[in-house]
Formats: sequence, C-alpha cells, structure tokens
Amino acid sequence: AHRGGLAALRAAGGRTVAPDGAGPAIGRADLVLDGIVGIGGKGGLRPEAVPLAEAAQESDAIVVAVDLPSGIDADTGEVRGAAVRADMTVTFGAYKPGLLIDPAAEYAGALRLIDIGLGATVPPEAELEALQHADVAALLPQPTGESDKYRRGVIGVVAGSERYPGAAVLAVAGALRGGAGAVRYVGLGAEAVLARFPETLVSVGPPRKAGRVQAWVVGPGLGDGADARQAVDDVLASDVPVLVDADGLRLLDRDLVRSRAAETVLTPHAGEAAALLGVSRAEVEGARLSCVRALAERFGATALLKGSTTLVASSSGPVRVNPTGTPWLATAGSGDILSGLTGSLLAAGLAGRDAASVGAYLHGLAARIASGAAGAPVSALDVAFAVPDAWRDVRG
Repeated sequence: AHRGGLAALRAAGGRTVAPDGAGPAIGRADLVLDGIVGIGGKGGLRPEAVPLAEAAQESDAIVVAVDLPSGIDADTGEVRGAAVRADMTVTFGAYKPGLLIDPAAEYAGALRLIDIGLGATVPPEAELEALQHADVAALLPQPTGESDKYRRGVIGVVAGSERYPGAAVLAVAGALRGGAGAVRYVGLGAEAVLARFPETLVSVGPPRKAGRVQAWVVGPGLGDGADARQAVDDVLASDVPVLVDADGLRLLDRDLVRSRAAETVLTPHAGEAAALLGVSRAEVEGARLSCVRALAERFGATALLKGSTTLVASSSGPVRVNPTGTPWLATAGSGDILSGLTGSLLAAGLAGRDAASVGAYLHGLAARIASGAAGAPVSALDVAFAVPDAWRDVRG
C-alpha cells in the first residue's frame, strides 16, 4: 500500500485486514471502494485479486470504482480477464476510453467525472470524443428562405428486393427525416415505398440513370444477386458521397472504394465488420476501438461500427463514441433507419465523419424518446417517426 495513504486511512479510523479475511469483510460492507488497479493495468485482474472482485459482486454493497473498474483496459475498452463490476465509477481529470466503450463500459456503472485541475496537461487532441447536444446542434443542416428541395440536397436510396421490400421502406423512412430536400428511390420495393411515402421520387432503372443526387445509400435488403452487385458498383462509381450498409457491404470492391474521390461511409454491425476484416465476431465485439480504426484504414473510408457502443472512425481526428441510444434499439430494421438518416445528412452537405456521428446521435436519441422514460419496446418505424422530436430536442 502507499505509505502516506495507509497512514491517512488509519488516522481516520480505518483498518486493514489480511487477504484471507477480506472476503467476509466485503460481505459485511455497505460500500466497497475498488482501487485495486489503476489506469496502467492490463490483462485483467491478477489471480490473488479475483476473489476480492467476486466477493464484491456477490455482496449487497454498493461498489464504487476509483478512476476505473479494476481489470478493464483504460485505453481500449477491452476486458481480457476478470474485472470488478462497479455500480458507479468516479473518474478524475478526463474520461478514459475504456469507460465509454463496451465491453468495459458495462463494468463502469454510473459515471461521474471530477476535475482535479489537470488543465493544459490534457493532450490537445483526445483519442476519443463524444458529441453532446450543442455539438450536434451546430452540425445540423438548417434551410434558409431561399432553400428549395434541390438546394437542400437529394438523397438516392438503393435498397430492398422482392424478398425484402420492407428494407426499402425503412431506409426511405430514415432518409425522409434526415434533413435532405428529397429522396430518390431505386429498386424493387418501389410499390411498397410509394404506398407508405408518396413523396418519394421513384426510378425503375439502374442507379446511374436515376437522376442527379447529392449522396447515395446502398445495401439494405438488396440481396446478393448480379443486379445487386451491379447496383453497388454503379453507386460507388459515382462522384458523390456514398453510404454502404448491410448486403452492400458483402458486395464491396475494396479497390474501388479506396480509389473514390468522394467520401464513402461504411456502417457494419460486428458480424459484418468481422467479415470485412477477416476476423471473428467475438474479436470485433471485444476490441471495438481497434477494429473500427482498422476498418477506416483498410478501406480509406469513414467507418461507423454499430452495436451496444457505436463508434465512428475516419482517417483523421479522434474516434467518436455515440453517447445516445437504448437497448430497445436492438430491433429488426433499426439499422436501415440509421442508413437512410445518415445518408440524408450526407446529401445535405455534412462531411462523412460528421454525418455518421450526427446520424447515430439522433438515431439513439429518437429511440430513447420513442421508448419513453420507463423504457418500452419500439419498432424501427417508431424510431424514424421520433427523429423530428430528437431534432427539436437537440436544437432546443
């Protein structure tokens, strides 16, 4: 133990116990402070510390972690071994990436930052950042008196198939609420799209003949046939920003993506990211930060890695972690809404990194609003219909 700290503890009436007596002491406690390992710890708890973490987990005590739960990786959010599960973490000076990224974030509980006067000693560019309402509000597209539907941006959506026409409806639903002036749809779900959203501009030909757009979304429910592959190639050959999701990710030509002059945004979940990187899904879920960086580097694109922690990485700047959302968002079709919403922001003029970050933020906030304060199941369309409320909340 730190000699001065130990002396202060004893002067305040504290006492120490031998390791073999720690378990019963923890079992009788109302409050447990976890300070076993600091921010330099790697690889999980050492064997002699594991029983302490287990005793805390089994007790009725409130567990408060000092700076971070012992056993998690402060820099990456990885958990490689046993770790303390805290009800609350009081962290000092700056947030650590491991407190914001799963799986480690699941161990942190409620999170409170305490300023200890580090000031200028904090690096000017962080490894990770989380946008807040004011940041998002500053990025939201805002029409002017001279705006028309074309000046506000036209988003092209290539989605859906005979088997999955609903994916087209959901992607268009997200796009209609993302700030662009018009949505141009190309695909086999036109009848279903028009039945639900008659304001959509529909084209039956290939994407390259659909008319001018400021950005494309391609992939949701597209299938993997020859027509789907040609549609993906058509879109990637365009000179405007492109968002690729779902089936489109399986049809990607990496060299074509890397050679594009316009921006490309990839939005995989963990399984799709694993396929793109040639690793296991478990590896992606256990090392989200390194994997989202690897995706951005491998494809020369902006990567939005979906999941319990959504991360956005591009070739420059800190990785962004999305602070909004709810577990109720894990529902069929929610990713299609996110694709349309983010693509619409691209068409409205946001850069890829900003569009992905703002899209994820609004998407998560809309899900919270739709789910309600007490939390209740939501459908993908519930999330889409709540986006205007999220937008107003951010701007307000």
